[in-house]
Order: sequence, then structure tokens, then C-alpha cells
Amino acid sequence: MKAIVRNPLLLALCMLLLVPMGQVTDAASSRNNFYNVVMQDGADPWVYKHTDGYYYFTKTTGGNVTIWKSAELTTIDAAPTRVVETGCCNIWAPELHYIDGAWYIYYAKDDGDNANHRMYVMENTSADPTQGTWQDKGQITDPTNKWAIDGTVLQTGGQLYFIWSGWEGDVNVSQNLYIAHMSNPWTIDSSRVEISRPTYPWETNHSPYVNEGPQVVVRDGVISLVYSASGSWTNDYCLGLITASVSGDLLNPASWTKRSQPIFASGNGLYGPGHHSFTQSPDGIEDWIVYHTAKFDGAGWNREIRMQKFTWNADHTPNLGVPADPNVPIPLPSGETPHIRVEGEQGTFGGAAYASQSPNGSGGMKAGHIDTPDSYVEYAVKVPKAGEYILLARTANGTAGGDWSHLQLAVNSGMPSPFYITNKGWENWGLSTARIQLHAGTNTIRFTKGAGYGEIDFFDIKRAKLGRLIPEPAFGFWGSGARSVF
Repeated sequence: MKAIVRNPLLLALCMLLLVPMGQVTDAASSRNNFYNVVMQDGADPWVYKHTDGYYYFTKTTGGNVTIWKSAELTTIDAAPTRVVETGCCNIWAPELHYIDGAWYIYYAKDDGDNANHRMYVMENTSADPTQGTWQDKGQITDPTNKWAIDGTVLQTGGQLYFIWSGWEGDVNVSQNLYIAHMSNPWTIDSSRVEISRPTYPWETNHSPYVNEGPQVVVRDGVISLVYSASGSWTNDYCLGLITASVSGDLLNPASWTKRSQPIFASGNGLYGPGHHSFTQSPDGIEDWIVYHTAKFDGAGWNREIRMQKFTWNADHTPNLGVPADPNVPIPLPSGETPHIRVEGEQGTFGGAAYASQSPNGSGGMKAGHIDTPDSYVEYAVKVPKAGEYILLARTANGTAGGDWSHLQLAVNSGMPSPFYITNKGWENWGLSTARIQLHAGTNTIRFTKGAGYGEIDFFDIKRAKLGRLIPEPAFGFWGSGARSVF
């Protein structure tokens, strides 16, 4: 271990660790904020913060269950993954739970016909869900064996309950929320009980009617079941709330009280927020919601994943507020290490590329017009330690036709690789990430023309980490009283 760094001059030097090429005065700076896109593509996010210091993340991928393992929330997109094969077809909204010393994946799948969607479960007794063997425990169902998706587990009072979205009959008229008791993590041992069906105007404004994506959070004896309502393919998708007491009979519908208004809906230029999960900051002192939105007005099922901190109401229910403004930075989750930010306009430009004004850009400028084979923008990145780093770039793509684009990213003398950017339109910024190897000292990061077109508002650099059980300094330095783990 290194000695504690107490010299304030060294802390000041940390602000100058990255010096863009072609610039003398506008040095990069250390930042403790981010713009709230977590993944530029995806839906139905689930995050589980485990006692080992990692976040385990999954989302709908369609053909399997993929698990991301990340030391921090903001770097999930660049985290290592484990693919768990599930067989055919239409794998939706997987969740990863840790119950009685084992891991369980709950997911919906069908045989190619949506009418045959049912819930299934797998078990892994490894300490790490990205390691070991996943055992198929089969279908998890109640005696009706009706259409079922979006299953989640509630653990309270030493009991297990399964909550899911399902059809009352065999026709897709309405998705209701059901609960049943579990004898173990893969077995339902009671009849299903309906605790919610779409009844309010904001739940029945599109057909078929939808209540889905149930998630539970318990605080001071209050169970808050937050669910998604309205058409998931519309701007009206939103979150509703049903509550119960931990001391109540949870299999009695009368124990559950439904709010008449949504608690989280479109706002600040973001549309259709829904199908979420709850987690905490790395140090455990903040509560965060991770959710998906449409990528743009009317995007339907073309979605991205965002997150933001939330607070609590006096009645111990979550106060989610409104979706965070996509063009205003928010503080990093408490306990995350800061990163170094390089503004796009601070590079050296060549060919047709140049910096231009950006109404929604972090500094009012952006790097763009990387439009010809000889176009590039290049940066000098200085770090004190060799190793793996994560690059997180605020990017935009408005290429005609709506296709993904990519720039070519090269580090030092390495071969260029595609740096993918989803298509949301110009000035509708997203997030592109890469894991890169840097050596100690000055490194060259270069973006050149790829397929389609892309722009860069800025990029952040932070050290890749395997875990965070003690504070880790950004780029080898930390304030008084903390230890370096480099």
C-alpha cells in the first residue's frame, strides 16, 4: 500500500492529470457528477447491490440472461459480463435475487408465441453469480398456469412471496398484478391473489390495459410496491404505487392500497419512464432508482437506461420526483470515485473535424464533423498508473435513417475499434463506453471516421476497479485520511 497523501499540492496536481493536445490553459478537471444515462440501449433494468461490494445488473436482452458485474453504478455499461443461456424464446425482464445463500434468476420466456409466456427460475450456489453453474429449476407457476411475466420476489417476516404481471384468462385484455406465497425460491404453494388491475384513466388510456414490472421496497414497516402502467410502447408509460403493512395479510387484497395518481411520469423532455429497480449508493447512504425511458419522443420500445437519487415521503413511501433533466449534471452516487473530464472541444482536430457550438453540451461546445476518412480529433491523456481504465463519452448520433453509428477509437498505437453510438438525433446526448488500456504517463486517444456520423460532448476517464470495499482514490491520489489501493 502507498502512504497516505496529505500534501494539498498533490491534490491540485490531480486536477491536471489529463492535458488535451493543442491546449495550454483549458486543462481537464476532476468531476463528481454525471449525466444520468447509464446505458444507451436497453429496457427493464434490474440492479442488485451485494455484500461483496459489487453491483450485479441485468436487463432484457431477448435471447438470454446477461449479468453485468460492476464496482460502481455509473460504470455498469462497461462492466464485464456473464451470459446465461435460457433456451427459446423472447426472454423478458430477468431479475437476479440472493436468497438463503444462493442466487436465483427469474425470467419470462415463451416458445415463440407471446400467448405462451411463463415465468422460469434458475439457481446458482456460487458466491459470485458470474461464476459457477446455473441450474434450471424449471417453470414457477400457480395452479392456474396463466400467461405471466415480470416476476419478482418479496422477502418479509421470514416469508417469501412471488409477485408478477399476468392475464386473468387466456386472452390479452388486461395485465393484472398477482401475489402468491412461496415454500422455497422456486415453488409457489398458494393460489394467486389479484392485488391490482388497471382501473384509473392513466392505466387504461391504451389497449390492452397494463399493470406490470412490480418492484418492492420496504421501509419502516411499509411495503411500497411500485409498478409500471399504461402502454409500454407509448409516452404515457409511468409508475404507480400500491402499499401494504409488513404486519398485514399479504394474500388478502384488502391489505393493499392503491394510489389514484402515478408517482413518476414523463417530464424534463424524457418520455415513458418505467420498469425500474431500486438500489443504494456504494456507501449505502443514498437510495437510487434505475429505470428506462424512450430514447426520444414517440420512440416506443426503443429505450435507454437512466438512474437518479430519490428521497422518502413522511409516510415511508418513495418520493421519486420527476425524471432528471438530461442536460443538467447530477452528483455521482455517494461513495463513487470522481473522474477526470475532457471536453470534446479541447482536442486537436484534423481533416474536416472541428469544434462547434452545442446548445445542450456541457460546456456549450462539442467535437464533431468527423465526416471524412482523414478526419479526427485527438487528445493527450496523462495518468500516473498503467492499467485498465473506463472511458465514458457523452455522444450523439443523428445520422439519417435512424441506424446506429460508430466512430473509430484508437489508444496510443493500438488498432482502432468501433465506438458505438445509438441514434437519437443531434443534441440528444447519450452514453458510449469502452474499457481501454493506458500506460503510465501521456497517452493518445484518437477518434476517427467510422460508419455513419457521431459527435462528442465530452468524455470521462476513471480507473477500472475489481471491487470497492475500501475507498479508492481517483488516479492514485486521495484526500487526507483515506488510503490508496493502487
